[in-house]
Amino acid sequence: MAKKSLNLFECQHCGFQSTKWMGKCTNCGAWESMIELSASQIQTLKETNTILSNASATSITSIEYENVVKFSSSQEELDIVLGGGIVPGGLYLVGGSPGVGKSTLLLKVAGGLAKNGKKVLYVSGEESAGQIKLRAQRLGCIEKDLFLLNEIDLNSIKSNLATKEYPVCVIDSIQTIYSPQITSAPGSISQVREITFELMRLAKQYNIAIFIIGHITKEGSIAGPRVLEHMVDTVLYFEGDPSRELRMLRGFKNRFGTTSEIGIFEMKAEGLVSAKNASKLFFSQKKASAGSAITVVLEGSRAIVLEIQALVSESSFAVPKRSATGFDSNRLNMLLALLEKKLDIPLNHYDVFINVTGGIKINETSADVALIASVVSSFKNRPLNNTTAFMGEVSLTGDIREISNIDARLKEMESYGFTKAILPKKPSTQSKIKCYEVTEVTKLLDWM
Repeated sequence: MAKKSLNLFECQHCGFQSTKWMGKCTNCGAWESMIELSASQIQTLKETNTILSNASATSITSIEYENVVKFSSSQEELDIVLGGGIVPGGLYLVGGSPGVGKSTLLLKVAGGLAKNGKKVLYVSGEESAGQIKLRAQRLGCIEKDLFLLNEIDLNSIKSNLATKEYPVCVIDSIQTIYSPQITSAPGSISQVREITFELMRLAKQYNIAIFIIGHITKEGSIAGPRVLEHMVDTVLYFEGDPSRELRMLRGFKNRFGTTSEIGIFEMKAEGLVSAKNASKLFFSQKKASAGSAITVVLEGSRAIVLEIQALVSESSFAVPKRSATGFDSNRLNMLLALLEKKLDIPLNHYDVFINVTGGIKINETSADVALIASVVSSFKNRPLNNTTAFMGEVSLTGDIREISNIDARLKEMESYGFTKAILPKKPSTQSKIKCYEVTEVTKLLDWM
């Protein structure tokens, strides 16, 4: 009697394999993600796992340093996120929600590079060449060195890249490309893994910088397996509401630079353009009003002036409401409890709403003092000085602790005409900003 072949199921989210079907993946917890692999796919996996290499290890002392030369992407904000520019042979993944501007940005980058004399191959599996040209005309990207390829077959893309004519390539998008050697549908884990591996090999072999556009799921992660993010050199995510003009590009992985930088763009009629004065997008110098406090946060090496708004109103429910936009809600609850403890403010009878203007999300603790100042200002209906900024981290004991890179924050304040700063410690260098030390929350009221 012939032996029954072994069935193999693979999770389309994380790549976990099992010999039996499961409704929920035990590795990543995704529901209805287990897909049965065909006999040819199982055979391909076996052959891949049995391949042995004759390569031998080399001492690190005998390896020469590699001089990485970067070139500009023609977009100043993108260069900041990439760590100085594009690296030849780099594999870049750009993700974001639909309509946020992924294709628009990379088409502008492709047009800018083509204008500077570099041949760029733009591969699209979603739009026709006529649609792309229409969008390129609106963005001002009609250049003779920009080449369009309307194709979803990986072999055809590989044959074009093998000509070594294109130092830069854009893939729009990875979920639409398929390899004939894999029988599963485009966008599946097998297809994405195989295509990404081939693109990585081509990028390194021919020294081509390849940008891959990836769609995201409703949870906010790149659609497809996590292995995609592990294989590429750089992972960039677009943040922001597609209905608003402001967009932020944040790096989550970068083998050629830091991941702490962000790029700020504005969506205009001519497409995404780099924001020149970033802080102007996040606050407006208007008359002083109750519930508004200014602070300065760091995003990478960039200091950004932000306005934190608070609304404190009497609650008509037994449990008061707490809502925060752009600020961590758990930290908000901690700071409100601290105000009740140290300043005897009965916030347990009041609803508190917090908003960080401009749509940016604060990821550091230096804005704690500004948040407390805005809450107290709204509670007492007392406007704060609109030329004063509040900075500092607040501990659970009520102490205000030092923050990093004070000099960069004060320099950004100077450029916008601020005159005073409430800090936990004065800077060692001279500044035009008058700095006042406040080390405890209880003494913060003296400056409000």
